[in-house]
Amino acid sequence: MIYHLTERSRWERSLAEGEHTGSTRGIELADEGFIHCSTADQWRGVRQRFYADLDDLVLLHIDETVLTAPVVYERVGDAPSEFPHVYGPIELAAVVEVQALD
Repeated sequence: MIYHLTERSRWERSLAEGEHTGSTRGIELADEGFIHCSTADQWRGVRQRFYADLDDLVLLHIDETVLTAPVVYERVGDAPSEFPHVYGPIELAAVVEVQALD
């Protein structure tokens, strides 16, 4: 299981479009080349570092075995560890839970 943080409004747009292409806050897959994700141990730190000022977030629980796009674990910049990156859209069927974060 991998995890992806996004704004509730961005997720609602994905539901209407039939797939999720938001990479990270304010950046799309087409711009970044991949979708930023986290492991179970990483997502809380990502939330604190990049989304602390937002309160209308959802955490997507993604079954990576359902994805058709490759998942690559990579270190970006000064990150302390490798993070999972999805190199393509996230199909709605791969999202097994949408957890509201207050």
